[in-house]
Amino acid sequence: MTSPAPMDVTNRFVLDFARRFEQSHPGARILDYGCGAGRLVQAGRAAGLAMEGTDVFYAGSSAREEAAKTGLLGSAIHEMMEGRMPYAANRFDLIVNNQVMEHVEDLDAVLREIHRVLKPGGTVLSLFPAVDVFREGHIGIPFSHWMRKGSRRRFYYTWALRSLGLGTWKEQAPTCRQWALNKLDWIDRFTVYRSRREIFSTYDRYFASTLVEEAYIRYRLLDRPGREWVVNLLRLPGMMPLAKAVFRKLAFLVILSRKESR
Repeated sequence: MTSPAPMDVTNRFVLDFARRFEQSHPGARILDYGCGAGRLVQAGRAAGLAMEGTDVFYAGSSAREEAAKTGLLGSAIHEMMEGRMPYAANRFDLIVNNQVMEHVEDLDAVLREIHRVLKPGGTVLSLFPAVDVFREGHIGIPFSHWMRKGSRRRFYYTWALRSLGLGTWKEQAPTCRQWALNKLDWIDRFTVYRSRREIFSTYDRYFASTLVEEAYIRYRLLDRPGREWVVNLLRLPGMMPLAKAVFRKLAFLVILSRKESR
C-alpha cells in the first residue's frame, strides 16, 4: 500500500470539511463519489474517518491503476457498474464529490443514485464548474468550452494560446498543434458543462441546496500565511458577494445539499 500523496488545496478543503462533519456526527460514514485514484480516501482513513470511495474509472484517466496501488481497491474503494454504486440504501451520512459532476452525462441519474445511498438528513458537498466559468480548468485555455465543438475557430484559438505557453497538462506532445487536438478531444469526450439554472433545477429534485463559496474562499486564502489581511478586507460591506461572483467565474461552484429527513 502506498502512503497518502500530497493533496491540493481543494482536496484539503474537502478533507477538513469531512473532519469537522465527523466531529459533529461521531462515527459518520463518508463517501467520496468519483474518488479517482483514492487520495482523499487514503487521507481520510489516515485521519481516522470512516471514508470509502467509488468511481466509474472512465477511459480518460489512469485512476483505476493508481487506486489499485493504494491497496484500497476492492475494500474501501469500489467500482461503479452501469451507474449504480455497490452500496445499500441509506448507508452514508456525508457524500463529497470534487470536480466530478462536469464529467457525468446524466446528472439526474447520478443525483438519484447519491440520494439512494445517502441517509435521510444526510449531507452532500459538491465542487464543480458551471458552463459560465471563464477558464476551462482541465486544459487551462480560457473560453475553450464556450466555442462550438469541432469548429476551426476553437481549434486555432486553442493552438495559438498553447503556442504562447498557456494551458495545463503540459506533458509532452510532438507539437502545440497536436496538444490542442488532444486536449480538445479530451474535453469533448469527457466533460459536460451545464448552466447554473440546469444544475440547480436538477439538484432541487433530490435535495435542499445552497451555494457556500464563502467557506472555500476563506479556507483558500488562509491556506497560505500572510493573507489574513485579505480575509479582513472581505468583511467590508459588499466585498464578499463580489468575491463570490468573481470566484464562480474563475473557478467553480461549491454546493452544500441536504436530503430531507423522514
